[in-house]
Amino acid sequence: MSATAQPTTDLRGLSHQAQGAKSWPFEQARILLDRILRLRLTDAERDLAASLIHEGKADEAVRTFQALQKPVVFQCGYGASGLPHMGTFGEAARPTMVRTAFRALTGDAIPSKLIVFSDDMDGLRKIPDNVPNRHLLEEDRDKPVTSVRDPFGEYESFGAHNNARLRAFLDGFGFEYEFLSSTDCYRSGRFDEVLLRVLERFDAIQAVMLPTLGEERRATYSPFLPISPKTGRVLQAPTLERNLETGTIVFPDEDGTPTEVPVTGGHVKLQWRPDWAARWTALEVDYEMSGKDLVDSVRVSNKLVKVLGGTPPEAFHFELFMDENNQKISKSKGNGLTMEEWLRYGAPESLAYYMYQSPKSAKRLYFDVIPKATDEYLQQLDAFNRNREGANAPAIDNPAWHVHRGAPPEKGSPVSFSLLLNLVSAADASTKEILWGFVSRYIAGASPQSEPMLDKLADYAIHYYEDFVKPSKRFREPAPQERAAMEDLVRRFKALPAGCQDAELIQNEVYEAGKAGGFEPLRLWFGALYEVLLGQSQGPRFGSFAAIFGLDRTIELIERALAGELVAA
Repeated sequence: MSATAQPTTDLRGLSHQAQGAKSWPFEQARILLDRILRLRLTDAERDLAASLIHEGKADEAVRTFQALQKPVVFQCGYGASGLPHMGTFGEAARPTMVRTAFRALTGDAIPSKLIVFSDDMDGLRKIPDNVPNRHLLEEDRDKPVTSVRDPFGEYESFGAHNNARLRAFLDGFGFEYEFLSSTDCYRSGRFDEVLLRVLERFDAIQAVMLPTLGEERRATYSPFLPISPKTGRVLQAPTLERNLETGTIVFPDEDGTPTEVPVTGGHVKLQWRPDWAARWTALEVDYEMSGKDLVDSVRVSNKLVKVLGGTPPEAFHFELFMDENNQKISKSKGNGLTMEEWLRYGAPESLAYYMYQSPKSAKRLYFDVIPKATDEYLQQLDAFNRNREGANAPAIDNPAWHVHRGAPPEKGSPVSFSLLLNLVSAADASTKEILWGFVSRYIAGASPQSEPMLDKLADYAIHYYEDFVKPSKRFREPAPQERAAMEDLVRRFKALPAGCQDAELIQNEVYEAGKAGGFEPLRLWFGALYEVLLGQSQGPRFGSFAAIFGLDRTIELIERALAGELVAA
């Protein structure tokens, strides 16, 4: 077991705002607080504690009621048979948002923690394609992942390797969490009490589980998966005998020999639904999220928790991500986006923002969502920072507050991602230095040091342009009406002051040229500009683009298009 550093963001003094906040993490935080007060306090105590918290005196409520001093437990799970991926990020990011909201709601007075639980006791069933020395994994198939040799040769087991990757992954994004290993929990005795309770209430657990299974599976199902003393493999074997006095079960080993093992000490693990319920019970989990595809499993595990004498956690079911064809994203299919791919083209903050948005709505997770998510995140960050000017209270319903766990940076980017993409396209910029040449002329004193967010965006824009925009650019000749309007626009631009960088003034001239050219609606005019000048169907505000690209260069670009040079190129 290990833990990261404790939270450092000061969230005190936000309780009154949090009580009325409408964003979904605060809605979930209020539901969770109601649960904590309901389960830990008597009716009279609950009324007093709720009143104190409502008055912003949560610290007094915690001093008064010792039951509120026990940490509120958030949990998310990780399948240790594979490497961290996009889903892993979401599993940690979303409950962290709710936890941050809970901390603000309670003035940071009620302690809380996020447990990241690695299911590394699971038997290795499927061999990943993206690892070396696959023969080692084939030889160790069906053993607990922490008993499978590391094909990378770096750790004592494949499970230890993946756990290390998980923790480096989470640490890299600054998540605050406590790491728990299933293997450690089973072998150390931490789960012994609940495992003996499973043995004691075996028939009641079967009564819940068997109706959920097919006829063939029902015939041999047991909540216990014994680990063969002979081969070390995790076995799907029936329980032949149970001995409550000795805390053991008898099962047929792989060679058919009846074998007796304790249910404690890591000699067995539980099937996954009973395991989920046992974990919730043993760790006293208060809150866990899961995908919509696990609704039935949560319902079954909730029943099992009650059989074991525990209380199911508050649940939140999020919708699943879809690929570009609206098919469910699958690790085995390899469709959708990987973490590495998103982070090549977009900042971690933009991914967190995408995870934050409408978690109960299905969303496409493909390359084309990155620019929009990035610009929307930047817009929200700008809105948050405008609100904090003066004595305004922080806008805690703003997505940027949740993305940055209550502490958004004071500066975003003065240039949007979509504008950078079009600048890269028009200038055929292959390096950040070329982009900064334009930016520094447009924004006095701007540099990578003074605008770190913009500097990162420049990298992402170049990568995205090279991989997606450039291969699909299709220039076309202007139609007669478009040609006349563009010739008019050149005249208008030449009439502006030399070197004009007033984006609004430039944009007004673009509007006037479109209206004078008879375009109705005007979006047809802007679409023509993007297609003829940039070889793509969409773009940012043209005035902003021309201001940063340079008015003289924009005029030259239009004249080259009118001469047919862009299509020829």
